[in-house]
Amino acid sequence: MPKLFHLRASPRRDSASRAGADLFVARFEATHPGWDIDTLDLWHETLPEFDGAALEAKYARGAGQPFNDPQRDAFAMIERMVVRLALADRILISTPMWNFGIPYKLKHYIDLIVQPGLTFSFDPNSGYSPLLRNKPTLVIVASGSDFVTGMNRGRTDMATPYLRDVLRFIGLRDPRFVLIGPTVGAAAPAQAAREAAHRKLNEIAPGF
Repeated sequence: MPKLFHLRASPRRDSASRAGADLFVARFEATHPGWDIDTLDLWHETLPEFDGAALEAKYARGAGQPFNDPQRDAFAMIERMVVRLALADRILISTPMWNFGIPYKLKHYIDLIVQPGLTFSFDPNSGYSPLLRNKPTLVIVASGSDFVTGMNRGRTDMATPYLRDVLRFIGLRDPRFVLIGPTVGAAAPAQAAREAAHRKLNEIAPGF
């Protein structure tokens, strides 16, 4: 059964990113019968810490050294997370923008899965190479400011370029972004921004 993997990074039930993702998934399900929707809610998932044996395992792997038992157990948890992502045929990420970047839960997840030998490799001669198979990837980013029209009051969107670069680094070469904003302030611009994003998401879903 083909799978859409949805990585959800907002803790708010009524968040703009969640509403956009829910609309997209509903439209996707209606136009893709038989697909499995695998949702990982980062606020209901216990992510392992990346220290101790897990950190030692990363450096042991980089040095070509065998794991001891604690390292093997710690790294196995990360390997399962990567397999869950790698098995997906489509990827959806929905996130708010926090302090111009991404929520710490999403950064935690990224720092866990971006591992040598799992999602990228390194060769002294050729440099870094991605290991994930490329697949359609959509990222929904909701922000208090308007980064769609440029009326962002001088603020900088660091979430979008970061996510684009890290996804490309592991092999997801062509991530598509839908921005929702402003989400705060006067009601009319916020409503217009949400409606415009929802129209775009409705258009994307059938061919995703």
